[in-house]
Amino acid sequence: MFIINCKNYEEISGDKILKFVKIAEKISKKYKLKIVIAPPQHLIGLVSNSKIPIISQHVDNSKIGSTTGYVIPELLKKSKVRGSLINHSEHRISSDDVSKLVWKLQELKMMSVVCVKDVAEVKKYLKLNPDYIAIEPPELIGSGKAVSNEKPEIIVKAAKAVKSANNNTKLLCGAGIVSGKDVSKALELGSEGILVASGIIKAKNWTKIIEEFSNTMKKHNELTTN
Repeated sequence: MFIINCKNYEEISGDKILKFVKIAEKISKKYKLKIVIAPPQHLIGLVSNSKIPIISQHVDNSKIGSTTGYVIPELLKKSKVRGSLINHSEHRISSDDVSKLVWKLQELKMMSVVCVKDVAEVKKYLKLNPDYIAIEPPELIGSGKAVSNEKPEIIVKAAKAVKSANNNTKLLCGAGIVSGKDVSKALELGSEGILVASGIIKAKNWTKIIEEFSNTMKKHNELTTN
């Protein structure tokens, strides 16, 4: 599967998010591939009834009630949101909050995607058994330089750590992924999916680029299962 983080890019603003999600829905169905979208927080309500999973870009370790401005897991679930990114490099939180949020999402049966900057953090957060760990070296995010090409050893080491943990966590790869070739390389190195943002959101043709990524993933799956 792959996760598309829309961040707060203007390209996805207002009702443009509806068009984007419709395109992703059609391609997900066509390729029988799990595509997950993390829209800007204030636009979640517009697309939470989507046929594909919608997750939050961030969630807070806070309680229901008098917590103005916080994003609360329990309320996200009531809005049909399937889970959340946690600790993205653009919104880092404390280790304690990461732990508590993974446990909270597990309790609520929601998807947890813990973002990490290096292999040391992969090993640290694997102990929590999140659904996914997404490794993204911060210096490569939005650079157009894919981690699979610039620092392939990071993916290899992260994949080895995930495999040796012998739990249910799956590895995603992010940072600088802009083409099907980048996706293919990441999967070959041991990633089980990707987390992508500007490589898709800022593309001139959303259908074309999502199809390219999806086709690459489908071909990889066929090769590894046959």
